[in-house]
Amino acid sequence: MKKLTLSIGLVAAILSAKAQDTTCTYFKGEKVYEFNYQMDTILYVVDFELGGELQVENIGKFYEIPITYGDVLCLDLSDDKKKVRKVITTFFDGTTREDMLDSNHEVYYSPRGAAKVSVSKPRLAIKL
Repeated sequence: MKKLTLSIGLVAAILSAKAQDTTCTYFKGEKVYEFNYQMDTILYVVDFELGGELQVENIGKFYEIPITYGDVLCLDLSDDKKKVRKVITTFFDGTTREDMLDSNHEVYYSPRGAAKVSVSKPRLAIKL
């Protein structure tokens, strides 16, 4: 019985050491909603034009979301019409990756090692 209790304690300690926190950002047109993924409650609403207090700096057409090391960012892009958003992911080693993501009711998660995600305003999707 002691071995079983010890084993369960060890497994719980290992799982909690590797646990990731998930932050969520919901984009709906010109509004940005930050909410708690676990509690499903809105923390605050930011107008995309004006920016917010947690934004690192105002760089024009992008909304910046800093990510703590080991965390995962859930991006919920919910524009009413078929549009795209440019998403620039900056990693901890300084490299960047640019993606054009569909923003008509789509959910995306940040890749491992992301330090900052910048999301643009919605643009019309032109596919050739």
